[in-house]
Amino acid sequence: MKTEDTQHHPRRMLSSGFTLAVTIGGIIGLGILRTPGEVAEVIQDPLIFVLLWVMGGLFILLSTVVAAELIGMTSRSGGTYVLMRRAYGPFPGFVMGWADWLSFVGDIALKAVVVTEFAAILIPATTQWQTPLAIIVSTLFAALQLRSIALSAKIQEIAAAIMALIVVGFALALLFGGTATSSPSVPVPLATKGIGAWSLVIASVIYTYDGWIFATYFSGEIKGGSGAVARACIKGVVIVILLYIFLTAALAWKVPISSLAGKELALAHALEIIVSPLASTVVLVAAIIILLAHQNLLYMSTPRILQALAVDGLAIKRAEKISKGGNPIFAVLLSWGLSIGLILIGGFKFLLHLCVFFYMFLYVLLIAGIIILRSRQPDADRPYRAWGHPWSTYICLIGWIVLALFQAVTEIDTAVYAAIMVAISWPVYMLLMRSGKKGRRI
Repeated sequence: MKTEDTQHHPRRMLSSGFTLAVTIGGIIGLGILRTPGEVAEVIQDPLIFVLLWVMGGLFILLSTVVAAELIGMTSRSGGTYVLMRRAYGPFPGFVMGWADWLSFVGDIALKAVVVTEFAAILIPATTQWQTPLAIIVSTLFAALQLRSIALSAKIQEIAAAIMALIVVGFALALLFGGTATSSPSVPVPLATKGIGAWSLVIASVIYTYDGWIFATYFSGEIKGGSGAVARACIKGVVIVILLYIFLTAALAWKVPISSLAGKELALAHALEIIVSPLASTVVLVAAIIILLAHQNLLYMSTPRILQALAVDGLAIKRAEKISKGGNPIFAVLLSWGLSIGLILIGGFKFLLHLCVFFYMFLYVLLIAGIIILRSRQPDADRPYRAWGHPWSTYICLIGWIVLALFQAVTEIDTAVYAAIMVAISWPVYMLLMRSGKKGRRI
């Protein structure tokens, strides 16, 4: 079995600009189009509404500047798996790696289906063809990976710029449009209260900012090394925070927050009020563009999780092979095949709900890994050091622990399924270890 410090890609082909594009494109998604409506069900004061996104953004930024130390120390592609393995060893890394891969494949399937659902709203005739179209969408982006990483990287850089322009464009449309006021004839929804409601708010903000370590799935392929990846993650998060604050402030200033409560595409509803009834069509088109960009990014990153696992003897051996174009082709095909199966059977929704919960604890372990490695490997090369350590690290650790426990208490069923998943992973891990030993003896 190869060691975790081995370089598993033939050369560094991706630019620092790509790293920034991955971070921005990985964070910006449907969340910012939808989650303001979820948050508005609980928080209807404009100032508190905006402050929530500010504080959430600052917490994610602090988490990023802390986690950047571990990112900078890890020069392998593979995302959370290789980060966790560096700090905790093979088995915890294995659990996180498989959970991460499965959740990414589920995300591919879900977003392919949502693309076709949005397309059916624009073109009703396509409604009866949603499943075949979802399979076509997934297949097309898998096929992109068969050529080379360079093509997909260029698409991602363009897509990230477009997504940033979409957010800025919508914010400007709100600012320069009219101002909506509550109509006395329309009842104002009462704010939802209770611990379950706040669980939804927390999950919504975290989901909207999630993706801040997306660049780590390509750490072994970035020019400038893992230190450049760490710095690009921080820059990308700062850019997204500014974009989100700009947009949510425009929403709070121009639209009664209560009017957004429960709206699936809150931004579309706001633009309909402020600009034109046709705005919903524009938002739908923007949503489709964002979803397609995410398909590209997911198909770039998902196979790299499986490839890293395979290199360490924890997945099918063929998945570790890198093509001349820079992609693990067999890992791409395995990811594509499972995504098609999930599209057909519809089992991916539960998987995604499970992983939203699982990622909360992943962030706890990620931040704790900084403290562990400072103790175990004090003299290790650190291209980037956590800002404000140890206080910043402990603040992040305590914050993520509180959030994770809060979600576990409010979503107890999901916590039980996560525990079962970890328990099942142990015999699978032992089987893989025994198989690896037999292979070495042979």
